[in-house]
Amino acid sequence: MDTDDDVDEMGIETLRAEVRRLRAGIREHRDSTAHALCWHHPQLWGLLPEETRPELEVPEWPQFMRGCIAYRASLDRELPDTPRTAREFGG
Repeated sequence: MDTDDDVDEMGIETLRAEVRRLRAGIREHRDSTAHALCWHHPQLWGLLPEETRPELEVPEWPQFMRGCIAYRASLDRELPDTPRTAREFGG
């Protein structure tokens, strides 16, 4: 069974409600800013109907930090005019 077969059984109002729910979750993730950009977001995955825990791998610290630096550098390239903040995490 395809994990999205339930969509075929939904009525129009149920589909509309589902679209609104998914859009709200995507917007919440999209609107993350500052340090929240770097966090694990299981609530986004929770929008899916299937209850599975993805098999995660956590990089070792050196690889993780290189990834963080690469991600932050990509923000400089992709969003060069976005305001910057010196606010510390948790502050």
